[in-house]
Amino acid sequence: MDEVRKSYADQLEEIRADVIRLAAMVSESIGAGTQALLDSDLNLVEQLIENDRRMDELNHDIEVRSYELFATQQPMAVDLRTLLAVLRILQELQLTGDLMVTIAKAARRLYPTTLPPRIRGLLERMGSQASVQHNLAIDAFADREPNIAAALPDMDDVMDDLQREMFRTIFEALTPDEAGLHTAVELALIGRYYERVADHAVLIGKWTEFMVTGELPGREPPLEVDASV
Repeated sequence: MDEVRKSYADQLEEIRADVIRLAAMVSESIGAGTQALLDSDLNLVEQLIENDRRMDELNHDIEVRSYELFATQQPMAVDLRTLLAVLRILQELQLTGDLMVTIAKAARRLYPTTLPPRIRGLLERMGSQASVQHNLAIDAFADREPNIAAALPDMDDVMDDLQREMFRTIFEALTPDEAGLHTAVELALIGRYYERVADHAVLIGKWTEFMVTGELPGREPPLEVDASV
């Protein structure tokens, strides 16, 4: 029985390690997707698409192994919360990777448009902020650190401010002709995609908090009742 439990513990830790490895690949895609967009690097876009396929394969493999542990080991307490959190975090990672592919593909749709310096600067800042939030969320998961995870919603305000600044800059910097309108729509969508990447990081943090504390995301803590009343 001890050997079975040891094997189970090893499998669970391997799953956690692979989630962290997958998250590192997603982190690379955030940087690569932003660079492909800023440099109009169509070759880098193709590399990102191919890497996304590999991430999808690893995501599926982790998911299958997680379900196998559910079926064969009947996990409880922290182990149960870990596997539930893993399955939800896998979804957030997949969506983040898909968003970065969409952002990178925008380089094709905008090619060969030269972006105004202010917009380039904002895109670079949004990519950097998305990377920071994503990496902190994964650090929180890797270290089982709910305090880091709890800080992510406040950090998300930075991305919201950047998106609002992007909208203002689009109206100020682009011409109202057909080409300008096409570019404006693409950039507005890209800003929204970066915001969603940051939102997924926040959700990874919330599922990390659940894994450690048992508090479900979106659920308000119970009110304390004064026994003297």
